[in-house]
Amino acid sequence: SDVCSSDLLVGPPGTGKTLLARAVAGEAGVTFFSISGSEFVEMFVGVGAARVRDLFEQAKLKAPCIIFIDELDALGKARGMGPMAHEEREQTLNQLLVEMDGFDPRIGVILMAATNRPEILDPALLRAGRFDRQVLVDRPDKIGRLAILRVHAKQVALGPDADLEVIAGMTPGFSGADLANIINEATLLTVRRNKELVGLPELQEAVERVVAGLEKRNRVLNKMERERVAYHEVGHALVALSLPGADPIQKISIIPRGIAALGYTLQLPTEDRFLMTRTELENKIAVLLGGRIAEELTFGEASTGAQNDLVKATDIAKSMVKAYGMSEKLGAITLERERQPQFMQIQLSQEKGDYSEETAREIDCEIRRIVDEQFARVKRLLGEQRAALQAGATMLMEREVITGAELKTIMENQSAGR
Repeated sequence: SDVCSSDLLVGPPGTGKTLLARAVAGEAGVTFFSISGSEFVEMFVGVGAARVRDLFEQAKLKAPCIIFIDELDALGKARGMGPMAHEEREQTLNQLLVEMDGFDPRIGVILMAATNRPEILDPALLRAGRFDRQVLVDRPDKIGRLAILRVHAKQVALGPDADLEVIAGMTPGFSGADLANIINEATLLTVRRNKELVGLPELQEAVERVVAGLEKRNRVLNKMERERVAYHEVGHALVALSLPGADPIQKISIIPRGIAALGYTLQLPTEDRFLMTRTELENKIAVLLGGRIAEELTFGEASTGAQNDLVKATDIAKSMVKAYGMSEKLGAITLERERQPQFMQIQLSQEKGDYSEETAREIDCEIRRIVDEQFARVKRLLGEQRAALQAGATMLMEREVITGAELKTIMENQSAGR
């Protein structure tokens, strides 16, 4: 190459930024220098800057070549951020900026870097002539997920029923690393079950493991807790099945999973989504509240099991008010800004927020109103579905796992009985 180029790969963790840089080096057939941003940052002042100089001198001798700096945010964090300056890191960053300016375009050194936190990088790194070309390496869409699954599945023996398209459809929002983990988990499950071929049940179980964690069959719940968890999970599922546009219910289980989940309701979207309407967000809050309200209707009081649901419901309501301008009282304004380097905003010690105390009080009231409205709506809905709630929870206690289709049949039978 006769052109000096600087590319910054940006994207969430596990999407393949480092993998892409290696692939570029392999296709180009040139020397590849790979180093992590943290390797430049030392306790002793001057060491990091010397390492930057050495790296670029070696690269010029081996040109044409590619330099790849992984986790650039460890080195390139905006200067002046944090409660106290880190002189060593700032000297190292200054040296990198100088070396990037000193490139001879005819040498043929290409500089690549990767980060999942571009918002904290120093603006001097991102100006024209430095890392001015940012390449987004985002989570894959369905076609991309299918291609990634096929790459990893080449290493394992798949059964005739192992339809990777089904798994690609079940995994919106999964990164490349998550998909590799699914194939690995499915292979381990196959070996444990003394099977020779990886089938669709093992792949589906692997998706559940990645989403909800490992089954904890040795965590035995007493009869009262087991009954409460069954009503809680069926409450979530009934609300989801009753609301138009909610993600379909795949499975309802009262087998404990992961660190804290005593049961779970598996909802898997049928398609990739990039936008959500106000109604859909309200429906999400309603589904999250379904478990707690089912407990209250059945047992007369709530338990601690709904804590995670309440956190998620409150976060959605907060985003609707502060970020998406979906509050009738506050109007179409946003009161939540993306994080910016400290020198681009008022000093944190002096900052009292971008809005008045009166507005803060209105925000709190609007968040409460949104959640309370959905609470009342779900209470009415589950009150009408009491028979289905009881029948579904009874079946779940007997079998430990039921499908969304089975619960839907129970709902339809109860409605026909009325």
